[in-house]
Amino acid sequence: MAISTDAAKAPTLSAASRWGLPAEAVANLADRLRNLWSRFSHCWHTRTRDSSENGYVYLRGLLTMETKRNFAHIARRILHPSEDGQALQQFMSDSPWPGQVVIQQVQAEITAKPAFQQGGVLLLDDTPDEKAGDHTAGAGRQRNGRLGTVDMSQVGAMLAWTNGTIWTWVDGELYLPKDWFAPEKADLRQHLGIPANRRFETKAQLGWRMIQRAKANGLPFEAIACDDFYGRDGRLRRRLDEAGLVYMADVRADTQVYVTRPDFGPQPPTYYRRRKHPSQPVTVQAVARCSTTHFQRVQVRHTERGILEDRFAARRVWTIRDGKVAEEWLVIRLEANGHHSYALSNAPADTPLSRLAWLKCIRYFVERCNQDAKSEAGWDELQAQKYLAWEHHLALTVLVTWFVAETKYDWAQTYARDPQLAQQLAVEVLPALSMANIRTLLQAVLPLPQLSPEEATYLVVKHLINRSRSTSSRLKAQRCSRDSP
Repeated sequence: MAISTDAAKAPTLSAASRWGLPAEAVANLADRLRNLWSRFSHCWHTRTRDSSENGYVYLRGLLTMETKRNFAHIARRILHPSEDGQALQQFMSDSPWPGQVVIQQVQAEITAKPAFQQGGVLLLDDTPDEKAGDHTAGAGRQRNGRLGTVDMSQVGAMLAWTNGTIWTWVDGELYLPKDWFAPEKADLRQHLGIPANRRFETKAQLGWRMIQRAKANGLPFEAIACDDFYGRDGRLRRRLDEAGLVYMADVRADTQVYVTRPDFGPQPPTYYRRRKHPSQPVTVQAVARCSTTHFQRVQVRHTERGILEDRFAARRVWTIRDGKVAEEWLVIRLEANGHHSYALSNAPADTPLSRLAWLKCIRYFVERCNQDAKSEAGWDELQAQKYLAWEHHLALTVLVTWFVAETKYDWAQTYARDPQLAQQLAVEVLPALSMANIRTLLQAVLPLPQLSPEEATYLVVKHLINRSRSTSSRLKAQRCSRDSP
């Protein structure tokens, strides 16, 4: 069958330029990473040495390797098979370069973009990572919010930032459980490099400290969203309110609120008490079921899967927040499957339901950010015990997430997509580039060195030697155990 001239000339769906991915953009991706490293290279200077090349090696390892992103494996795959990773381990675990300098510059670069001056939201969440034992800084049996269990884990309180279709980590703090400050752990704290001035702080206190830093650095954001672990902390909500910061804090279904302002003034004499009853608290779950709570269908935002649309209700309630009565919004989301979720907010009393619903759903992006960091950037592949290693790994992971976010934004501004694509594919919103997409392109233009047969053989022999030595150590320990009285 003959094909018309117009049809023959029509660009195909797979034409990369139609998707905002021209060849020159992809070809320059490696230079883009090198440019990022150049902008941040001063962060890895200490009084005695310039360790910036180690920073580049680690960044490249996180972005281009798929698994086993530990010090030794990164050094072997990025540098040379004969590398043992000792230099990289020293750079990450012992070198005194300050991770906060990297984080401050990431926040400064976000702040410098005019397009980000409006629409930004801070997202506060945990990132628990399972650990085999309790000799890693901060490790212990503690809440794993992702799994809803108590496990041996190391937990970070993380701060993410989102604006539109991009998101990135912008700060983090390692949570140290209270038992880490017991006198009997003093030697372990010193061995792992935990700062002598660290004191026990709750995750909410760590979160407040990060929010204060972001505000001091001028990071533009309009609100803060957090899950129910942080949301239930009345002191955190009070601090945010007193600082003039709008929050949308998820809370549990059994959270108690007052539907009329409670009066805790002097109680009347006994013979008058039947005439005046103080307000009684009710659970937010009960408020959702109340006949005076009215739900409305709200279209929150366009997504790749269609319009995010659910039923929402919002009503003014009163809570006891850090010992004081506070008036807040109770925002309730009713999903299509019948599931209710709840949040408290100090947004102004005239805030429209559409805005409250949008803020209630914004935490989706911290989940995406955490997933990207773990699944794509190797966040949970760190194999190091020291406090500094965690802080340095955090700084470089923040930098990786910012590299991806900035690339997505810059390409969207420079290389427009064909507006006819959505119509051709019968979708309302085209999928955004993912971190996995950016990594795939970077792996193509910055491939890992291909091993020669001799290099591969060397690695296999070295692996066998290490396994043999490990077995020998275990056998020696077993013999000593048998010989001891």
